Amino acid sequence: MIRRLTKEDRQGLTLISPTLFYTLLMLAAPLVLVVTFSFWTQNYLDIDKTLTIANYHEAWTKPIYQVLISRSLRISLLVTLVTVLTAFPIAYYISFHVKQRKALWLFLITVPFWTSYLLRVFLWKVILGFNGVLNSVLMQVGLIDEPLTFILYNANAVVLTLAHAWAPFAILPIFVALEKIDRSLLEAAEDLGDGAFRRFRRITLPLAMPGIIAATLIVFIPTVGDFITPKLVGGTDGLMIANMIQIQFGKANNAPLGAALAISSMFIVALISLGIYLIGNRFGGKVK
Repeated sequence: MIRRLTKEDRQGLTLISPTLFYTLLMLAAPLVLVVTFSFWTQNYLDIDKTLTIANYHEAWTKPIYQVLISRSLRISLLVTLVTVLTAFPIAYYISFHVKQRKALWLFLITVPFWTSYLLRVFLWKVILGFNGVLNSVLMQVGLIDEPLTFILYNANAVVLTLAHAWAPFAILPIFVALEKIDRSLLEAAEDLGDGAFRRFRRITLPLAMPGIIAATLIVFIPTVGDFITPKLVGGTDGLMIANMIQIQFGKANNAPLGAALAISSMFIVALISLGIYLIGNRFGGKVK
């Protein structure tokens, strides 16, 4: 038997309806369209709407796509590792050692957002270029005799640029997690004879794990789909799967294959993200 909606139920539905409609229109509908496209076939200017899994077969079996997906995952995981490892000490210092004006420190962390993402990527290109700032400084101080060629147009440049771009997104959630730690737990551990490292390993790190996992997911998921940075500073050795998806939707004129590559990437990233979350949830959040 269906229960009649009460006045409160109708008011609740009215309140969530705009948000629900916006979510369906802007998120669910495009995703459904991409999934549908992935089962179609591009015949030059026409789309053959006969359902087929040929695009997925090509996406998962063709060597070039396998190389790009594996490279994208490797670069993104390395970016995530570098970003989180450099973000944690900064967040730790602000949380435990800055006694006044913490808001000012957090404000300074957001300063890079005052300029566009594209401009920041171009600046790294200038810094790492053959005649860029880094090579010029190293040559002037006598550390090198000729410009270094391995610091630009490769995966190393992509990792460095992305790690810098996403650092604030890693610092802030880790800082929030550290701020929530009850300092009395650390004081009790110190009274019981635990040293600084032991207190960090048994109390600080486990309780900060939710922030670390959040930072990991925030950095990892978007960097897999980044195509601007690899295109500008990656060269042929730094191109990622997003660049191939862009090509399929653009110059190659094969939107169904591009959609299949996109859905495949989303599926792999979702599995890895779920694994990261489960591992972090297993080992974090509890004082040992």
